[in-house]
Amino acid sequence: MIISILVILFCSALLGGLSVFFFRRNSADLLKLILSFSGAYLFSITILHLIPDVYNTNETAHIGVYVLIGFLFQLLLEQFSEGVEHGHIHKHAHQGTYPIGVMISLCLHAFLEGMPLAKGHQKELLFGIAIHHIPAAFALGSLLIQSTIRKHNIIISLVIFAIMSPLGFIFSDVISSGGIGEIEKYFDKIMAIVIGIFLHISTTILFESSSADHHHFNKKKIFAVLLGVSISMVNYLFH
Repeated sequence: MIISILVILFCSALLGGLSVFFFRRNSADLLKLILSFSGAYLFSITILHLIPDVYNTNETAHIGVYVLIGFLFQLLLEQFSEGVEHGHIHKHAHQGTYPIGVMISLCLHAFLEGMPLAKGHQKELLFGIAIHHIPAAFALGSLLIQSTIRKHNIIISLVIFAIMSPLGFIFSDVISSGGIGEIEKYFDKIMAIVIGIFLHISTTILFESSSADHHHFNKKKIFAVLLGVSISMVNYLFH
């Protein structure tokens, strides 16, 4: 199971990034649908699974504070990532220069996203995170192409991004098993921070989707959102 999680996380991000060499970067309709689906799915999984779990511990008095910290931390990250994790592609923003701030913040975001997978919800979360990585990696690949760096450096950058969620999962798995000294007792607080990040990411995606095209939420986007919520509900009911 662990190997399959690592492979899926890595391949979804890498293939999403490499697809920028084969698909038109200005064709965003499919990416918007994928984002709407993944945003709805991640939001539902967070509400139905992650939040109840983190509150079902011995020390819950200040969990909400850490959720808020995670929410604000993601807000800070986006000042550097420029919304790439939402599939945003900023044309010419970094033309001629390597977007180091975007790369660092996006890698940190991906690392944190992989952490909840060690908490017993692999099947529910893995699907949503993998789908979410596709448009994010595509947007990163587009940004790297605009930076005019060589193709092999773009591929190396995409590989680095792709390994971050697997590394986050491994790190979290070691913590949850008590493999890093006394840090295990802080695991629920770390998870609360990740929940805040998920809430920010998912709600931002949904609000952006619903406000696009002069607040016209078309049928395809509604279907994508309802599909994401429905799949998470099925996982919840039959978990």
